[in-house]
Amino acid sequence: MKHKKITEFLTVTLLFSLGLSQTYTVQASSSNDTKVVKKYKYDYTDQKKAKNLNKQNKKIEKKISSLDKKIADLQKQLRNYTNPNAVESLSKQKLASLDYTGKTVVNVNNNNPDFSKEDLDTSRGAWQKYGDLDSQNRVTAANALLNSSLMPKTKREPLHVNPTGWHNKKINDHWLYNRSHLIGYQLTGQNNNWKNLMTGTRHLNDPDMLMYENEVATYLKASPSNYVRYRVTPIFRNNELLARGVEMEGQSINSNDVHFHVYIFNVQDGVNLNYSNGTSKAS
Repeated sequence: MKHKKITEFLTVTLLFSLGLSQTYTVQASSSNDTKVVKKYKYDYTDQKKAKNLNKQNKKIEKKISSLDKKIADLQKQLRNYTNPNAVESLSKQKLASLDYTGKTVVNVNNNNPDFSKEDLDTSRGAWQKYGDLDSQNRVTAANALLNSSLMPKTKREPLHVNPTGWHNKKINDHWLYNRSHLIGYQLTGQNNNWKNLMTGTRHLNDPDMLMYENEVATYLKASPSNYVRYRVTPIFRNNELLARGVEMEGQSINSNDVHFHVYIFNVQDGVNLNYSNGTSKAS
């Protein structure tokens, strides 16, 4: 009898050490040759159900993530098409006819820059080009393929160029106008370049234009292999000497890290501007 109990104990210990993953049959003998058969079986049903549920949850989570992305993309498109500040046409005549209604920055062409495949070519490396002054000595468009290699390495010198419409004065202890660079100094180092300067209000220059210039500069500084196609066009109405605003376009090459197309009004709160010659008075 003692031998039988020891045998059963060892058998149970062995079964538990093996995880009870199968059915085992054990035979124990006694002095009377009595055969005792004990069966042990582990039930995996709950674990299998849990495993299946976990797989299903992962599939559902993946579908939800995909749907969230689609919803976000659709919401972005909807904002573009319903944005009251969106200007669908690239016509400079249409931009020139826009009147300021309280929003200093508006999207053009649903914020998509108008660059062709050739415009985005980098085979020539970084470059910059400034349009000639028109018949009234007004500044025209400035174009560039920007790269950190164009950024200035010397201290900026004072400006002395007076663009068309330059009738500067202080209003509330602040200068009304800045000599606004079409392509910011921090991007190309161009300073007293007649073809790159216009008369712009303090608000046009900083914060509005500077916000986009800083975005581009940050991207260029991140890697010497980063390029941005960039264009800034002053918008004049008819023969006026003071620009109504500027059209700014930026597109990073091989990515959308930089991607914008905006029109910025040349206005200043509390001031009425005479765009025909640049004179002004407090409103």
